[in-house]
Amino acid sequence: MEAQTVIEFKPSDADMTMVVRKALENVKDSDIKLVFEKGTYKFLPDYAMDKYCFITNHGNGFKKIVFRFENFNAVEIEGNGSEFIFHGQVAPFQFENCKNISVKNLSIDWDIPFSFQGEVMAINEKEGWRDIKPSTEGFSWTLNNGKLNFPNIDDFHFFELGSTLSFDKNTKAVAHGAWDLNSNPRWVEKMPNGILRFHEPLKKYPAVGTILHSKGPHEQNRYAPAFQTINSSNANFNNVVVHHALGMGFLFERTSDINILNSGVYLKEGTDRVVSTIADATHFANCKGAILIENCRFENMLDDGTNVHGTYVEVDAILDEYTLRIALKHFEQMGFEFASVGDEIWYIENPSPKRAGENEVVKVKYINDKYSELTFKSKIPASLTKGDILENKTWNPEFTMRGNTIRNHRARNIIIKTPKKIVIEYNELSSMMSSILFRGETFFWYESGAVEDVLIRNNNFNYVAYSGSEHAVMYVTPRLNQSFDQTELFDKNIRFENNTIRTFDSRIIIADRVDGLKISGNTIIQDKTQGKALYPDAPIFDFINCNNVEVLNNTYQGDSENSILKDEKSSKTIKIKGNKGFKNLK
Repeated sequence: MEAQTVIEFKPSDADMTMVVRKALENVKDSDIKLVFEKGTYKFLPDYAMDKYCFITNHGNGFKKIVFRFENFNAVEIEGNGSEFIFHGQVAPFQFENCKNISVKNLSIDWDIPFSFQGEVMAINEKEGWRDIKPSTEGFSWTLNNGKLNFPNIDDFHFFELGSTLSFDKNTKAVAHGAWDLNSNPRWVEKMPNGILRFHEPLKKYPAVGTILHSKGPHEQNRYAPAFQTINSSNANFNNVVVHHALGMGFLFERTSDINILNSGVYLKEGTDRVVSTIADATHFANCKGAILIENCRFENMLDDGTNVHGTYVEVDAILDEYTLRIALKHFEQMGFEFASVGDEIWYIENPSPKRAGENEVVKVKYINDKYSELTFKSKIPASLTKGDILENKTWNPEFTMRGNTIRNHRARNIIIKTPKKIVIEYNELSSMMSSILFRGETFFWYESGAVEDVLIRNNNFNYVAYSGSEHAVMYVTPRLNQSFDQTELFDKNIRFENNTIRTFDSRIIIADRVDGLKISGNTIIQDKTQGKALYPDAPIFDFINCNNVEVLNNTYQGDSENSILKDEKSSKTIKIKGNKGFKNLK
């Protein structure tokens, strides 16, 4: 169906924010198409609309929004290869209560990145200082009374370096063996030749010659994603690239049926920057339908390539036989809509972490950004008590990730927490931490939940788990608070098949509390040219409290003496057969 309203834009050296705002405010139709003639468009925050926003996994508050779409039946944006350059604290795109979203053929960047970076020129561990030569391409900072403030944009700056990480100068990947640092120097001293000396004792010092990057304090450095989609359906992004964002690249909340195709989050060619987005490339919170990420490239983010999860809430009080009060628990989830009328909810009752009974929501009463009241169709079980956990059954997606490249970034390539079908295939994967992580957690992040149908096949894992802390290529590890049984099976039915793993260290798979894990037909090659082994004595396979594990027809080339570690529970049902090249794999 053709859009009822078509708005055309031409490139200009002037700020386009008010031009876009006025055009959208005048739209009367429910179907809209924005067409941008190929060129560069500049967007400043001065005339952006402001709105108090709840943005999951970001900081809530008043945001300056440039493109705001609400209650449209169809939204189409054709960029024709245009480049959108943003300035200052702005949220570029928000879609809320929209259907049939299509964004194509554009890129997003910032003129001044919201970070600080520089090359490590010298360190002195005894005296507790490091010398940094600041990068100049677009970066903005000031030094006042021994304190470094950045970015120096529109009267906004961070007062601390905060989250800090080192990168390889040549590859722009996270440096081998790097550790996450929380930096707050006692003072910063200006030295000759433009060098800054940071006086701060560190437990782990970056190597001379690496690029050290800081993004500000943890609770302040996620302003907004480049694209936020809320309570919407049929969202499609094709040939859309995010070079920088003040949070995540693509964030979806309670949205159904999503395609991200031929798109990416990565650095602009030729840049001196080492970081693209401040947080995840893509993130999906309580979505449903089918999600497909295909032929995309995610690089140099400061968090995961993708994270797909639901949200656990805690039972705060049982109000009557049909009604209870729930609480959101993480500070970056405040205001998140956990459930609506018609949603089916799972009960998770201590001490078992398993999904137990279920019930349908018939009424939701909003109390405030932390608390809501849910009224159910059937009586609440008498066994449910304060402190138990709820999970939304309705809002879980099927997920497919195919033909993508994810590398050179902090954290994990893929985090998955949905019980519906998951397929991860034909991807090129390289990660600082574990490449694939399964971690339902009933505390801290409160991200649900257990997986039940996973197929990981025909992927190339190349240079994985090179952070200073210990990880594995695939890591299955529920994170449950102490009121839950720490030995009960959690995730199930994971198949890891016909993958090629080439990495420098020993650990390949850690699996904790998995019922049904098949590892078959994989080729594992230890490649010492990638860097020094960080944990050479760790086992290749490590199974903890597992059931029905199969290790079949895998091949190994390397010198690890420790092929497998399995506890008593895992040993009872494990099947090991047809493997080649391993030492003591039995």
